[in-house]
Amino acid sequence: MKRISVVVICRNEVRNIQECIEAIYASEVADNVQLNVFIVDGISDDGTREKIVALQTNFPTLKIIDNVEQLTPYAFNLGIHAADYDYIQIVGARHILSTNYFQKCLDKLDADPSTWCVGGRIENEYLNENGKVIATAMGTSLGIGIGNFRTLSASGFTDTVTSPMYPKFVFEKIGYFDEDLIRNQDDDFNFRVSKAGGKIYFDNDIHLKYFVRGTYPGLWRQFFQYGYWKVFVNQKHKAVTTMRQLVPPAFVGYLLLAILFSWILPVLALPLLLYLALVVSVSFTLSSKEKLPVLELILTFFILHVSYGLGYLKGIWEFLLLKKKPSNKQKRLSR
Repeated sequence: MKRISVVVICRNEVRNIQECIEAIYASEVADNVQLNVFIVDGISDDGTREKIVALQTNFPTLKIIDNVEQLTPYAFNLGIHAADYDYIQIVGARHILSTNYFQKCLDKLDADPSTWCVGGRIENEYLNENGKVIATAMGTSLGIGIGNFRTLSASGFTDTVTSPMYPKFVFEKIGYFDEDLIRNQDDDFNFRVSKAGGKIYFDNDIHLKYFVRGTYPGLWRQFFQYGYWKVFVNQKHKAVTTMRQLVPPAFVGYLLLAILFSWILPVLALPLLLYLALVVSVSFTLSSKEKLPVLELILTFFILHVSYGLGYLKGIWEFLLLKKKPSNKQKRLSR
């Protein structure tokens, strides 16, 4: 018997939690696969918990675990420690897994012992037009960087995935999720996987539907925190975990120089003009293809790059130069 503990991270997801749970139990798995599902709930107060309790009648292996800290890495670890298992599958409450998700992950992990983690592609569902604009921009190399799993169109190895499955031995080898990391805890964990010799596999034949909630203030805060916490991860490992993370802070640093000195050295404005031309060109192409407002696409690219870059520079200032601990303000999540 192969035992999968499915850990669902949840807080105030009354809109999506039932579809998430029903998709998990609709999975097509071999007869020797046993699923135990743990909803790790951050003390929801919007009716989510009542909906989960009602679903327990139909799904007796569905359990609720209280995450009183209301923080993501705590939720991961609470779920992992909830029961004995052979594999851990991590799922967000807004992730609706394809019916072949579990079995394909199992097959890959069993076939290739060098693979320690498997996840699939994201198919976005949009709650508003802003969400579609944001997700479209994030699905491009310009928006999120070359090599990010969100831009992959074929199966292969990568540096991180969404809704990952891990064999039990991974946690025995490298430990659990770092509870000091309010953001980027998955990047940190998967960097440790790679550092320990494991591979992370993106399987394009499995997918998850993801409900995108789109607001520009939320996007700004989210990517500012990604940049900020990335520096904390780098400090922890004494290494830059991916090279693409350096592009936004370098860009923001260049912008500051261009604003201050381009009137003395006009040539400093040339890279900015090239950047704007690229963003406008890609935005018009996406606008034509996806029927989206071009100005909002341009704004989204700007937010993705500048907010991450500013967050990264703030992280350098606080963690590396001032030797400070993470700010409480940056522990507040954007969703």
